[in-house]
Amino acid sequence: MNALARAADLVGTVLLLLGCLQCLLGVIGTLRFPDVLSRSHAATKPQTLGMLLVLVGVALRLRHGTDVGTLALIAFFQFLTSPVASHLVARSAYRTGQTGSGGLLRDDLDPQLSDGDGAGERP
Repeated sequence: MNALARAADLVGTVLLLLGCLQCLLGVIGTLRFPDVLSRSHAATKPQTLGMLLVLVGVALRLRHGTDVGTLALIAFFQFLTSPVASHLVARSAYRTGQTGSGGLLRDDLDPQLSDGDGAGERP
């Protein structure tokens, strides 16, 4: 094994460990945060970055064209679906009143979702 392959393996291992640590921090945040909105943030942001670090680490370890292409597709679909799923969970929690929205500084959805006079109007 040449020096470049060893360096790629070492960087790949470090990225794998950093990605796993980032995912672990996201899980801890999901368990510790008090409300749905904070939990959805903790479930999406660190998990996406952690998944990207893990995929880059695996790509550096494998270094084969087919494997790297498959990992790129996984990263693409992860970035495409994870924020959308988190948004849908937060939106459904808001609609069912489970967000604890008393702590919100500004509520942009209230005029759009209420049955009162402001329904359907744009600010």
